[in-house]
Amino acid sequence: TINGMAKHESHRRGPYLLSLGLMRQWIRDEREFPFQLPAIKNLNSLEFHPQVTFFVGENGSGKSTLLEALAIKLGLNPEGGSRNINFATRETHSQLHYVLRLAQTPGTLPDAYFLRAESFYNVATELERLDEGEGGPRVIESYGGESLHKQSHGESFFALFEHRFNNEGIYLLDEPEAALSPARQLAFLALIHEYVQAGAQFVIATHSPILMAYPQARILHFGADGIREQPYKETEHYRITRGFLESPERSFRELFGE
Repeated sequence: TINGMAKHESHRRGPYLLSLGLMRQWIRDEREFPFQLPAIKNLNSLEFHPQVTFFVGENGSGKSTLLEALAIKLGLNPEGGSRNINFATRETHSQLHYVLRLAQTPGTLPDAYFLRAESFYNVATELERLDEGEGGPRVIESYGGESLHKQSHGESFFALFEHRFNNEGIYLLDEPEAALSPARQLAFLALIHEYVQAGAQFVIATHSPILMAYPQARILHFGADGIREQPYKETEHYRITRGFLESPERSFRELFGE
């Protein structure tokens, strides 16, 4: 069970996020970052899966940049966290959110959270700062009660997934596999399934062929020709991983030129 809710009990009101569009008339200079990236340059609109959407593609293709802009548009901190967390270690986010238009299910936006693997340490530090004040419940209780800095990177991620996420919410995750072993990635897939059965929606930027195997998810590939939907077994992540595991020796010969 998650948060006391039976695994398959559903109160789904969503999907919360339906689609996004790029308002080109608001772009001042398409030669500036990130508008020169093929994925953004060729973007007009994209639709989200009602449960799980994956952003996949090479490093630098624009996955994290679009996910960050989406988070800002939903009122979330660019460095990560919920709508109640507001801090800035260093402002490096792009201007992309200014030209995005979102289509959402009418009504109050439920719980929302943005995980950036690269800046989760800063979020953990901010949580400790918030709990230094007196009075009221401690923020860390929503993450399992134990300081995230006193856990391993992977344990702190899993504390977030298990305790902070809600049955009805939208969760934007940037490379959540960064701190997870293969076994933990499988366990995270089980958590994702429980949450979506209960009504949550996920948008995940990932390089993990384990995570992107989630059944019936929409996989959006960011490439030289823009953003297009791609079947799981046609992704480069799946093909390269499968080829390597089937014959590491052959892969080594190709890599080492032997």
